Amino acid sequence: MARAASELSGSAVPDTDGRRRVVVENVRPCVDGGRFPVKRVAGDHVEVTADVLADGHDVVAAVVRRRRDGERRFREVRMQPLGNDRFAASFPVDVLGRHSFSVRAWIDRFATWRDQLGRRVEAGQDVRVELAVGVELIEAAAGSAPAAAATELRKWRDRLAGDDPEAGAAAALDPALAALMAAHDPRPHATDSDVAVPVWVDRPLARFSAWYELFPRSLGGDRHGTLRDVRGELARIARMGFDVLYLPPVHPIGETHRKGRNNMPAAEPGDVGSPWAIGAAAGGHTAVHPDLGSVADVRRLAEACTKRGIALALDIAFQCSPDHPWVSEHPEWFRHRPDGSIRYAENPPKRYEDIYPLDFESDDWAGLWQALADVVRFWLRQGVSVFRVDNPHTKPFAFWEWMIADITRDHPETIFLAEAFTRPRVMERLAKAGFTQSYTYFAWRNGKHELESYLHELTRTGLRDYFRPNFWPNTPDILTEPMQTGGRPTFAARLVLAATLSPSYGIYGPAFELVEQRGLRPGSEEYLDSEKYQLRDWDTAAPGSLEPLVTAVNAARRAHPALQTNERLEFRHVDNDMLVAYTKHTEDRGDIVLCIVNLDPHHTQSGWVDLPLEHLGIDTDGPYQVHDLLADATYTWQGGHNYVELDPHRSSAHVFHIRRRLRTEHDFEYYA
Repeated sequence: MARAASELSGSAVPDTDGRRRVVVENVRPCVDGGRFPVKRVAGDHVEVTADVLADGHDVVAAVVRRRRDGERRFREVRMQPLGNDRFAASFPVDVLGRHSFSVRAWIDRFATWRDQLGRRVEAGQDVRVELAVGVELIEAAAGSAPAAAATELRKWRDRLAGDDPEAGAAAALDPALAALMAAHDPRPHATDSDVAVPVWVDRPLARFSAWYELFPRSLGGDRHGTLRDVRGELARIARMGFDVLYLPPVHPIGETHRKGRNNMPAAEPGDVGSPWAIGAAAGGHTAVHPDLGSVADVRRLAEACTKRGIALALDIAFQCSPDHPWVSEHPEWFRHRPDGSIRYAENPPKRYEDIYPLDFESDDWAGLWQALADVVRFWLRQGVSVFRVDNPHTKPFAFWEWMIADITRDHPETIFLAEAFTRPRVMERLAKAGFTQSYTYFAWRNGKHELESYLHELTRTGLRDYFRPNFWPNTPDILTEPMQTGGRPTFAARLVLAATLSPSYGIYGPAFELVEQRGLRPGSEEYLDSEKYQLRDWDTAAPGSLEPLVTAVNAARRAHPALQTNERLEFRHVDNDMLVAYTKHTEDRGDIVLCIVNLDPHHTQSGWVDLPLEHLGIDTDGPYQVHDLLADATYTWQGGHNYVELDPHRSSAHVFHIRRRLRTEHDFEYYA
């Protein structure tokens, strides 16, 4: 009596289906093997690639299977071979929230048979036996197809089974039959990719946004400003072209150990303290400083912003002043010294006696997590859905992953910006954990080669699938040495770089427009008379303001889709290291923008810029126009090698819209 080979050899029964011959590998995009979501915005197409291969010479087929969370059925997109066992497909995402996709692949028996049949016909061989095989394949597909398709397939089957082999072969090779069989392939022994890759879809503001930061308390002139005063600024902010207004913490500020002007350890009478020392008798993270107004004023401000096409962003700083209600209500949420006192924040030798950090290793860590998430929910109910999060790298990754997922499950429109100037891997992990956008090292990337290298890292590596940069040339905490010494030309150059190298950028104004460049002391990046510790009276109408340039830059960003993404950012050669040049273009090359920035704030710089005209879809033989969107000037260029010159005291940058020469049916030339 015969026995199974495994019984004869003593081998264990295989724990896999050995008939699955197709291998699916290297599925992209994918973040950490599917541990974290790939990020996209509504309206995007997710471009999927995978290596799909099998032994032998059979034809393989593959589809991308995708669905949105909550959907029961998958939708499929057929993958197309790119060569060398690489396949690709894309699918649109229009609904906010979590989606997922995987790849399914199998031996395409009909396509394999059809390919071999075609070669037999070409060689003049008898194909009657092969046609009988085709009849079996079609019948197998008809057996699992819907009724209408099954009827159509059986009509084709009968054509193959006829008495005329030549007619049968012609029917077998008909592209219409191939398409029908591809749609209803039984897919025997199909292989699925190892993981379903998650995709998180945000609203478009998550990718393309211009942020404007101001301190409401400095809007009152000779008094403490209010949230109502902020409403009075909205027309100017909207006119400049910003779509996010960010306010530092609006909560009550602690009295105990309040910091004085210029971060002095002791406050003088009348000193207003740091907004980041959150909490006083008037309340904590869900209260508004009485001098600013009320929670109702936040709601009214959010509504007024929305009417002008602006999103209101609030600061989320999860820390407390010694006067915060949580200190007495939940002392277990803070770390204590051996004498029982609560530890204040320290970064030796610096001391921050006005701030108590929260203890995320508290025995009541779950209660703490819930209370912090409730803070975000509270402000969502007031109409705020954008949050700039202070120092997230000093809180656990697990907390952020849980909280952001918990919030966005019900409010997928919520945007979180991570203010984390820390080690690269930490910043990356925060982005993976769910932060929508991230501050970057842009402020400290000043030279041509370091800019090019940094942008290559952000746009040409795996970071592009989950790390969305937000470039800020200045913040209330950061006034770099070049900004302190370069004057107006440096401010102008950094503005153009931030706004055109990144789809999202921001400025801390009005300090930026008014070229506030006074450092606290040599070697310090702190401002002298920092607005973090005192009221400032800004004259936004002062002569020499950069407001016109800011307005022109934002207008260019809004008018040109090429500047609204970093997918096709490409640096161009220019024979002068003080000039940096780069292009951006839309996928169809219908919009092309060339930016050239002088990195020298003191001297005129010139050079020759090289453009790959054929790659950009520009006629290599005729002239074309470049229109400067900042100066509203137009130049005619010829060929791919052209001269540029920038005097920083007149203009630090060109932002050129490249107009290609077109012809109408009447051979009339024009540019577009």
